[in-house]
Amino acid sequence: MKKFTCQHCSNVVYFENHTCVACKQWLGYEPISSRMLATNAQQNVPTFQLDGRNYHYCSNHQHHVCNWLIEANGADTFCEACKLNRTIPNLSVKDYLDEWKNIEMAKHRLIYALKRWRLPFYGNTTGSHNLEFNFLSEDEKLKENQSAMTGHANGLVTINLAEADAISREQARRELEEPYRTLIGHFRHEVGHYYWDRLIYENQNNLTAFRNLFGDDRADYGQALEQHYKKEHNYNWKGNYISKYASSHPWEDWAETWAHYLHIVDMVDTALNFGLLTNAETNITDAYYHPNFTDIFKAIVPLSIAVNSLNRSMGQPDVYPFVVPQNVLQKLEFVHAVLRNYNS
Repeated sequence: MKKFTCQHCSNVVYFENHTCVACKQWLGYEPISSRMLATNAQQNVPTFQLDGRNYHYCSNHQHHVCNWLIEANGADTFCEACKLNRTIPNLSVKDYLDEWKNIEMAKHRLIYALKRWRLPFYGNTTGSHNLEFNFLSEDEKLKENQSAMTGHANGLVTINLAEADAISREQARRELEEPYRTLIGHFRHEVGHYYWDRLIYENQNNLTAFRNLFGDDRADYGQALEQHYKKEHNYNWKGNYISKYASSHPWEDWAETWAHYLHIVDMVDTALNFGLLTNAETNITDAYYHPNFTDIFKAIVPLSIAVNSLNRSMGQPDVYPFVVPQNVLQKLEFVHAVLRNYNS
């Protein structure tokens, strides 16, 4: 994530800010230029300007869940991130609205990264599906026999609202013996399944290389998950997988590895933009398009030790609770190569 500043006063602001804490101006993120624009806070209906064009907020700004901008003269009412939503929660329930805000913060960060890689969101003539999102609660009446379980099916990513509740998420993390469970992690994992369809299954060379490295994706998926959730002992996963869940099936191995690759790139990119790492010491200018994954991985090792130590200083758990063995490193390099080839 790049470092953003207020267009009006140059104060450093967060990606999610709707106003500048220094000058109190309205803020909006313009995704094409990837800039944070500012406008007069006295305006009842904020309008923004950049290079002679007028912008206003996405319609979801009224719910305080989105600060992205769209062209004032365009046909869209929702921004690039929000128009991917198929189902949102019942907003008359206050808890659902609060949880949706947390979900949208994570999703917008995801879409920011996917746009940096210029990855597709929409289907093509070969039968690919659009990327869409359902945000559902367990007690809402579901349409079309939808499930509220977090997962992916044919381009549709479902996130259970319970994942936006820190207590519920921590309970699930402990029950499932996961060292890391976050909203952004869920999004990165589930879109990994979507991009497996788009980048692996639709490309015979990638599919062959995938099967050589991750295993045969044609193995019975339902049976594999059933065995995983029985919590049968798997003593060798730590030497071959990034997580225990990754060992359940090649599809999950890919999704977990993909998500981890996104974690690493975002951390390195953020550290570079905030001066915690430098080009001189890493040889990296843009983590999203750096050709050599070895440089990226070398940068993440001291960075992860530093951020973990900072968290421990505050009595918090490690931000990066992972050990990356050689077999996993090869899989991360494969993800890197797939993305590099796609954008070449």
